[in-house]
Amino acid sequence: LLGFSSSREVYGQPELLPATEDAPLRPVNVYGRSKVEGELLVAAAQRAGLRACTIRLSNVFGSTSDHADRVVPAFARAAALGAELRVDGLGHTFDFTHIDDVTRGIVALIGLLAAGGSPPAPIHFVSGRPTTLEELANLAVGLGQAGSSIRPAAPRNFDVARFFGDPSRAKALLGWRPLVRLEDGLARLVQGFRDAHRGAEPQEVVR
Repeated sequence: LLGFSSSREVYGQPELLPATEDAPLRPVNVYGRSKVEGELLVAAAQRAGLRACTIRLSNVFGSTSDHADRVVPAFARAAALGAELRVDGLGHTFDFTHIDDVTRGIVALIGLLAAGGSPPAPIHFVSGRPTTLEELANLAVGLGQAGSSIRPAAPRNFDVARFFGDPSRAKALLGWRPLVRLEDGLARLVQGFRDAHRGAEPQEVVR
């Protein structure tokens, strides 16, 4: 059995949203290109008879142990500490998916592979809900300590500006759908950072 975790970055900037798994692969950075190469290896393994599947993820969040510079933990930590949130591109739009939902999807996929199935094409584990960085920042500030503020900044030139995905293939093949709302998952994460950093001094956290 083989599973490969890929990324929305393989699409680059999709022409149509929500993006399906059949959208053209047009990565715009090294990370995205490396994921495309990984997917090609999985496809070759499938053709050789291995039960395998690629999953594509988008902005998975939910752990205080996540990379500190990723947008959701960065905003959640800043809000928990009453710090400033710098938003690089207020209108940039992404699909934020909770780690619990992704974990359920992976477990379901393992069950399918173990039972002899081998989906021929990649599968999205995404929320299907578009959220701008401005909306995300405002939500985090509302959940955090008093004193947090938002400072708009120019978009980063290596970022995709807009993405949200279609989760219908995962529903059809696995009976999977996202259950954790962004608001609820972010509230849990803000509280997790608050518990982990009691007594810490407020500081700016850059996206």
